[in-house]
Amino acid sequence: MATLSSPGIGSGLDVNSIVTQLVALERKPIDDLKSAASTIQTKLSSFGLLSSYTSNLRDISDKLTQASFWTGTAANSSDASAVAVSSTNTATAANYLVNVTSLARAQSLASATPFATSTSTVGTGNLHIELGSWDDGLTTFTPDASKVAVDVAIDAGSNTLDGIKTKINAANAGVTASIVNDASGAKLVLTSTSTGAKSAVRITATDDDGNNTDAAGLSALAFNPPVSSGQMSQTQGAKNAAATVNGLPVTSATNTLDGVISGVTLTLGKETTSPVQVNVSRDTASIKKAITDFAKAYSDMNGYITTQTKYDATTKKAAALQGDRSTLTVQSNLRRLFTDNSSASLVYSRLSDVGLEIQTDGTMKVNDAKLSAALASNPAEVSKLFMSTTSADPNEQGFAVRAKALATQLIGSGGAITTRTQSLRDSVTRNQKQQDDMEARVALTQARLTKQYGSLDTTLSKINATNSSLTQSLKALAAQTSSGN
Repeated sequence: MATLSSPGIGSGLDVNSIVTQLVALERKPIDDLKSAASTIQTKLSSFGLLSSYTSNLRDISDKLTQASFWTGTAANSSDASAVAVSSTNTATAANYLVNVTSLARAQSLASATPFATSTSTVGTGNLHIELGSWDDGLTTFTPDASKVAVDVAIDAGSNTLDGIKTKINAANAGVTASIVNDASGAKLVLTSTSTGAKSAVRITATDDDGNNTDAAGLSALAFNPPVSSGQMSQTQGAKNAAATVNGLPVTSATNTLDGVISGVTLTLGKETTSPVQVNVSRDTASIKKAITDFAKAYSDMNGYITTQTKYDATTKKAAALQGDRSTLTVQSNLRRLFTDNSSASLVYSRLSDVGLEIQTDGTMKVNDAKLSAALASNPAEVSKLFMSTTSADPNEQGFAVRAKALATQLIGSGGAITTRTQSLRDSVTRNQKQQDDMEARVALTQARLTKQYGSLDTTLSKINATNSSLTQSLKALAAQTSSGN
């Protein structure tokens, strides 16, 4: 039978309370380690955010070091619905007048005689579809030698209007088929899949009814005007786009004029009655935004470090990285870089020369008027101030090049932020191991104390029991002696 034990009941000794208090003293170093771990984790989180701010500075700086970025252009149109425009960094700043004479169109055909429904039987045989161009009177067809003619076989399982539509669409013949239903019935409509004069089609039929040129059976869906009539009719002719650019006539098979102006793409949307003004200029807006982002990246990073390293005299509390040498060194190098001189440009030597000015609160603000004036008068020198790499000497390199190099080094292998972050991670690992080791020791100590004080409790209980028995015996003996007298 199991023995029930309640330490301290027999002896009056509060064993559980004594052991709990002694173990609490043993756990004090563990509590201290947990507090230290919390501090380390806070620092680790702070360095994580610092790494993010540094990555942001690196990425924004990298953009300003690209030569192609500084030659970027922006294009606009006085009527984008008629002539939309886009440009690349190879475009030359200039103005153009564009007149749209006609838009590129795809040929469209429709069956001349309507069918009762889309499930009506048409006929069987073969439709031979060729791509090329028709003259204005539809009397002469010139096949496009670069395109392969396609045969579409129509059998008894596909000889309805809907079945023929499906077979044509599956043939990849350069046309798409659809069925249009109106009050007169159903018509097959064929439209070229591309625009331009050479996107027209000639369709000839090999009709199983023996007559390939009439308007009955499968030949009703042929289109070859010089040979037969009453078959498919043209509802829209294939046509090239035609326009003039600064008076120079240009044509295109599509409504996208790509390469007519080097680095510029014109997308024609409608015919015009008056010239559309197209302007291509340096993309100053994007450059100003990137420079503004550069200044903000510095302000964000520097401000974050200031916040994380300050001491609040009012609350008498230090921020997470207060006194951290690595962080203070990073801030010092960052400030020095953004306030130093550079000989990268012959005109500008400091960021403040182009409007990037340090404020009393430590942030960097952009003087828009000053920056705009510099970009308007000396854009090439402004770009050198940021992106020049003509020398290996950092003092002769652009500020964006130097900022990118600093940021890359800080968060790269062996960099100050990377090294400090890893050091903190190692501290977390060591701290946890110390906690685990001490928890094991405390558990052993608790077991030992419980056993020792349990034994003491048992011994005291036995002594108390013996003392009680002896006391009772003595009282009994005294009573016998008294009664004998």
